[in-house]
Amino acid sequence: MIQVSNVNHRFGERAVLTGINLSIRERRVGVIGANGSGKSTFARLLNGLLIPDNGTVIVDGLDTREDVKAVRRRVGFVFQNPDNQIVFPVVEEDIAFGLKNLKLPKHEIAQKVDTVLAKYGLTHLRDQAAHLLSGGEKQLLAISAVLVMEPRYVVLDEPMTLLDLRNKKLVLDTIHTIEQPVILITHDLDHLQDFERVIVFDEGRVVADGPPREATRRYTQAMA
Repeated sequence: MIQVSNVNHRFGERAVLTGINLSIRERRVGVIGANGSGKSTFARLLNGLLIPDNGTVIVDGLDTREDVKAVRRRVGFVFQNPDNQIVFPVVEEDIAFGLKNLKLPKHEIAQKVDTVLAKYGLTHLRDQAAHLLSGGEKQLLAISAVLVMEPRYVVLDEPMTLLDLRNKKLVLDTIHTIEQPVILITHDLDHLQDFERVIVFDEGRVVADGPPREATRRYTQAMA
């Protein structure tokens, strides 16, 4: 479970999040809101990329303020732009990077890389230059590099925003196959119809929280 308690966060003089209290247990949770509403800041708090000014974020009993390395190991994070996440020039090397940091045996690394390449349809690209991949392929690489680490949760911050329709479908289909609990930050309301829960942010506060149909209806009404 992820528990967010009495969280406030500012960037300079601007309050980005105010009075956030949430417990997340569901397997599929969507987070929506206008640009600048605080949803991406909220996402980064969940794995310790940001530490709240006040309040706590607890992941399975681990406080992001005190156990940030353990939390980041448990909560995988996928950025909107995969170029911000891909660190090695070759697909196979990029996926292996995190595993090498764990000091795993070479044969175990090779096995895990083979498995994730096959599972997410990247085997034929294993020796390709990452910067030559399509937008959708790059995002699949970024997702695969997170999933190969076997996190307990996966947070995706608007992973389809920069993609065309074909690549959006490719990435969305992949997200639906993720076995772990997923927290998806998105502007695409249609992607959330099969989710268990949708949280709506507005001006740094949670203004709706519930089943997709109800929460998205309140969001669209507020945006009208």
